[in-house]
Order: sequence, then C-alpha cells, then structure tokens
Amino acid sequence: MPLLLPPLALYVHFPWCVRKCPYCDFNSYAVRGPETSHGASRVPEAAYVDALLRDLESQAPRSGGRALVSVFLGGGTPSLFSAAAIARVLDAARGAVGFAHDIEVTLEANPGTIERGRFAEYRAAGVNRVSLGAQSFDAEMLAALGRIHTPEETCRAAEELHAAGLENFNLDLMYGLPGQDVGAAVADIERALALGPAHVSHYQLTLEPGTVFAAQPPARLPSEDACAEMLVAAVQRVEACGFAQYETSAYARPARAACHNLNYWTFGDYLGVGAGAHGKLTDPASARIVRTLQTREPRRYMAAPVESLVERPVEPRDLPFEFMLNALRLTDGFEHTLFESRTGLKWNEIALIVEGLEGRGLMQRQGSRWGATALGARFLNDLLVRFLPEERERGAGRAARGRVHATDAASLSTD
Repeated sequence: MPLLLPPLALYVHFPWCVRKCPYCDFNSYAVRGPETSHGASRVPEAAYVDALLRDLESQAPRSGGRALVSVFLGGGTPSLFSAAAIARVLDAARGAVGFAHDIEVTLEANPGTIERGRFAEYRAAGVNRVSLGAQSFDAEMLAALGRIHTPEETCRAAEELHAAGLENFNLDLMYGLPGQDVGAAVADIERALALGPAHVSHYQLTLEPGTVFAAQPPARLPSEDACAEMLVAAVQRVEACGFAQYETSAYARPARAACHNLNYWTFGDYLGVGAGAHGKLTDPASARIVRTLQTREPRRYMAAPVESLVERPVEPRDLPFEFMLNALRLTDGFEHTLFESRTGLKWNEIALIVEGLEGRGLMQRQGSRWGATALGARFLNDLLVRFLPEERERGAGRAARGRVHATDAASLSTD
C-alpha cells in the first residue's frame, strides 16, 4: 500500500522546571539561581529561543508543504518563559512552516505564580489552549508528589484562564497517590470539574525507571484493585458532567478533544524541536517513516542544535506495533484503512492477530472500526505485545504449522 502524508504537528520542548518532581521521567532540569517573582528570569531564555529558531528553520523543509494543525509547547515548564519568548517561537513556526486556519496551540503551565506568566499575554502571543498541571487538590497529596503549588493557586489560575478568554483548557490530575482512597480521588475530580475546564487528563501514578520514586517508592501506595475502583468512579463522574472519554487517559467536552493528542494517536506526523525532542515524519517518496531525536542536554543542544538531530528509519516489521501503540489508546478505535495509509502495509499482515485478539475478548469490531474492548484497555500492554515483530513471527509460525497438520490429517482420511 502507498504511504500517504498525514497531518503535521509541532512539538516544542522547554526543559526547565523550578523543581524536578520525584515521579517525573521527562527530560527536565531544575533551574538554578535565587527565587524570583517570575521564573523566566532564571532560565537562559534568549539563548534557548535562539536555538529553537535555528532548529525549527533546519527542520522546516521536512514539512512536505503541509501547514501545522497543532503546536504543543511542552516541558519541563514552558510557562517559565515569557509571553514575548513564546511569541517569537510561534511567529517563527508560522513563517517557516505555516499554520492551518484552525490551528490548536497548547501551552503547558503549572499553577504556581513563579511558574507561569500572565495568561492574557500568552493568548496575545498566539496560545489558544492551556494544559494546567493541577495533579491534585489535596495539599498533603501535592506535598507527597513534590509539587510546589497549592490547591488555591490552581483555582486562581483557572479563574485567570477564564478571564483571559482561554476557555479551552485542560486540567492534569493524578490518582493512585500515596494514602489516597476512592473518596479522595473523586473529590479531586469534583474540584477540577467545578473550575470549568474543557478537558481533563487523568493518569495513574506510576513508578517510572530512573525517577526518585522508582528508587525510593512512597509509602501507602494504593493497591491495583483500589486504583481500578478510583478510575471507574472518576469516569462515571466526568461522564455525568458531559465529558466523553476519547482516549485512555483523556476526557473532553463536545468538540474539545485535543487535536495534538489525536494526531499522535492516529499516527500522524510531527516535528520535534528543543532539547531531547522527538519527531516522526513520513516520506512517501522513499516509502519510509523516520523518527528524529534531538540532543537531550540543554547546553549541548544550544551549542549545536542543527547538527545534533539524529534520524532513525522505522523498520517495516516494527510499524504494526508502533501504530497500535498509539491507535489502541482511542476509545472509538480506528479504520483498518488508516493502518494501511499510515504504515504502507496491508491489513492482512495483522488480520490474523487482530481476529485472534477479538476471539479472546481483547479487541472488537464496531462497523468498519477496530479497537480495544474494556478488558483489552485494562490490559493494554499485554495486548500490544502481540504486535511486536517477534510475537507476530512466532504467531505466523504457529499458524503455518497448524495448516500443515490439518492438510496431513485430511490426506490420511481420504480413500
């Protein structure tokens, strides 16, 4: 099947935070220097933005003439940078690549006053969506997570977003926190919904390798069964308030699903600029999909951002797993034609695996769409393993042996 050019997005990474959270495995670094009223003065703002613009200019020719459907300014804490710095980045992206008329531009921000600028200024710079890292509305839970903002600061930040006309904002929440029970998890959801967000992201606390929590797990972590109860109760509450779940950890009001998220989960393309940023690009001419990766350490990135970009073609045998790793997050599933157009592979290369998973109750077909069942979504990692190259090859071998045995048995029973 021919590879078709999918939509194109842009991810821009800002690697600094006021403090590194003990659960975080992102490429982020604590800023150094005395506390100030605004964190932007403690990051190398001008030098880093200069590096971002060089990086963006060097990667712009890879766009294939496509305008950007979304921009995500992530981190770290991008709101440590001033609105003027954000405007420089967005103006450069608009000039180098181009913006779709309805482009979504998201800025990640933390609620604390030293971790964010003025939202009205960010809106004037071109931001039209904000993702606010609330995590919890319980002061003790926030302390256990190493967060430096208060529940009250989250409430004030939400008020400022509404006042700035940024009604399209997301609240990040975590559950499965130390000492948390179902009632406390639902209380967090209730307080979040009361702030009038358009979108809620709801993640279970996980102990990621290389983090402080992985080396020193916090005490009183809830059991998996308790976490499952928290999730069920939370889903019921957000859906009762008019939100629809559209992917594993995200819920949105009508027409407010994140365009940038959906581009990831439908195996779209994206340029990745900034220290440690990842990208994914389709080249129909060579029938290749390429992953890109920038240098992780910010000082090295600023020294030579253009030359440091690493490219890695994705082998065709790896494409089914990479596609499913994204697409199976979608609650509405995907068309099999999407698999073919985004990977260049034929559906029959994975049809037997999908049908086998359907027989086990892990995948289901709804009309012309395929997706994970509720059971499959709960055990998504186990489901995804079946699409790894080694597992597919073993499965094909078992199927071939089964066909040989069946043929032999038929010949023996014939007169």
